[in-house]
Amino acid sequence: MDVATVVRLALLALCVAAHGEDILIADFEGDDYGDWAVQGQAFGPGPARGTLPGQMQVSGYEGRGLVNSFYGGDVTTGSLTSPPFTIQRPFINFLIGGGKYPGETCMDLLVDGQVVRTATGPNDKPGGSERLNRQAWDVRELLGREAVLRIVDRRTGGWGHINVDQIFQSEEQVAVNATRDLTISKPFFNFPVQSGAPVQKLSVIVDGTPVRELDIELAPGEPDFWVFLDVRCWLGRNATLRVDSLARQSRGLETITQTEKPELGDLYKETYRPQFHFTSRRGWNNDPNGLVYHDGEYHLYYQHNPYGTGWGNMHWGHAVSRDLVHWEELPIALYPVQYGDWCFSGSAVVDSTNTAGFKTGNEDVIVAAYTSTGRGEAIAYSNDRGRTFTDYGANPVVEHSGRDPKVIWYEPGQHWVMAVYDEQPREGQDPGQHIAFYTSTDLKSWELRSRVEGYYECPEVFELPVDGNPADARWVLYAADGAYAVGAFDGKSFTSEGDKIRYNWGNCFYASQTFTNIPKQDGRRIQIAWGTCQMPGMPFNQMMDFPVELSLHRTPEGLRMFAWPVREIESLYAASHEITDVSLAQGDNPLSGLEGELWDISADIEIGTAVEVGFHVRGIPVSYDVGNATLSCAGCSAPVQVCEGRLSLRLLVDRTSIEILANGGEVYMPVRSIPSDQLKTLDVFARAGKARLVGLQVHELRSAWE
Repeated sequence: MDVATVVRLALLALCVAAHGEDILIADFEGDDYGDWAVQGQAFGPGPARGTLPGQMQVSGYEGRGLVNSFYGGDVTTGSLTSPPFTIQRPFINFLIGGGKYPGETCMDLLVDGQVVRTATGPNDKPGGSERLNRQAWDVRELLGREAVLRIVDRRTGGWGHINVDQIFQSEEQVAVNATRDLTISKPFFNFPVQSGAPVQKLSVIVDGTPVRELDIELAPGEPDFWVFLDVRCWLGRNATLRVDSLARQSRGLETITQTEKPELGDLYKETYRPQFHFTSRRGWNNDPNGLVYHDGEYHLYYQHNPYGTGWGNMHWGHAVSRDLVHWEELPIALYPVQYGDWCFSGSAVVDSTNTAGFKTGNEDVIVAAYTSTGRGEAIAYSNDRGRTFTDYGANPVVEHSGRDPKVIWYEPGQHWVMAVYDEQPREGQDPGQHIAFYTSTDLKSWELRSRVEGYYECPEVFELPVDGNPADARWVLYAADGAYAVGAFDGKSFTSEGDKIRYNWGNCFYASQTFTNIPKQDGRRIQIAWGTCQMPGMPFNQMMDFPVELSLHRTPEGLRMFAWPVREIESLYAASHEITDVSLAQGDNPLSGLEGELWDISADIEIGTAVEVGFHVRGIPVSYDVGNATLSCAGCSAPVQVCEGRLSLRLLVDRTSIEILANGGEVYMPVRSIPSDQLKTLDVFARAGKARLVGLQVHELRSAWE
């Protein structure tokens, strides 16, 4: 027996004797990499503190630090190499995420200079994932050997980096695939969620086929809240629940319950539940999708994660209303066709003449156009008033680099138009950001007609009369930030009359869409935007801004689009207070004693000699600086010119937001605002001079959920 073998056997004996506790290799909690050797620029000066600038949200790491090769973006390369260590346990466990590019973005285990194990990010979306998942290497045959770890990022083209954390040796795999067999006996599965818990991939398998697959922060113990999955279509069937990488001692799988109704608790009464802005019962929402009016109902489809309060698991949620104020949440409308092929944003139309040939009954067909992240632009159709959809068998209908199709009917040309975000590669530069226009006569076959550069995601295009005159109309084009251009559209291409104009001046607005198919006798162009507002500690997150009617007017600066809350808000008026022709000096507050949470406030203020006028809404100032002609609230500001010394304001006040409109809606500023629970006061003020309240109406609002 040679000396090397004797040494190895002795080390193996020591490993057996030391059987028990885990052995930490690295947790990356320090300010630098310590004894690890760094090469290149990708890994920066030390462990990242979570997500790096320009990076999608990183999750699944533990503590405050991790290896993250996104330093400098996806253009840098490099490596990290550990000091030598002895393999003393049968398993090496670790967390890993980032690009799934074997050999390019990976972690290798080397023995005698040779790669004996390798791992890369999870394959749960094209290219990889920013979420770190648990993995483990079985190294029993390497016990007693000396090894090093090497984390590398050699990826130089496109998306690709590596995230690593919590590397340690153990007697067992810390996270394993776990299953639970059951019979589906009730309509709903209820899943326990704990915010901040490791994200798990959970599969519902029926007859050997995964029918639903999702990411979830499955609570290992006591949950923060419950989310639900509708399984009515598999009642009576045998199923398997499978969780990938379930942590030791987790009770998450065994505590999943079956019930007749979802476990929702005190619904719509939660502390930060907006009371007249739409929010989903559970989970996350972002972009409104498929806004369409049909048969007396306004349909609000929306980007939705039903299983957690962060972005992910993109489905189309669904709610309907007959008055744009009171919403009924319905079952999910669009599910992903498979895990990783998510249902991104899009639109919906009523195909009243059955151009696509999808009609099977008496109902007009609603056709949804959406981005399937694994296929391209796709369509689905509903013959039951938008409740359920069938995916078109020949999807995708458009393949390109882009997303978010907005479909409209172009009456003069008797054809459909798709406006869709489109990226065109440019040599040596970032891809150009465009809206591309396609046309179709049947919603299934589309022809590219033109592109307009300078717009980023979630496009919208529609026609508005100028000052209410249908004989003098213009087309409006905008994308997610709301900045719009006014011009002409011939059904194939858009011609702008000038530069883009800023529309939204707040911090609680994105990816707005307008309703299609509103009856001509109504004639309104109604818009809903994603209200980008965090709801801390709630089992839901984000909201929709209140619906506004859009109009186009001539102003001294040119044609401008105005916004105004839909008149249906008056259905929530509970009590009203009116003040007219009252002088307002510093220290005065004619609203003293008025308290509440929910208001619709309209004010016409003659500035007079005051240097500042405005409101304090539950302690939050909404102020107009006369000298700078600036309206401000919660870190947002907008230029507002007064007319003949008079300022008009309208405020919609909910629990988490204030939507501010000035000068009849020429300025629109929705802001995030979560005041102290104890502050419910309201005051109107003037500073350093006298102003006059020409007219002031304060309407106390009821909850739309009552």
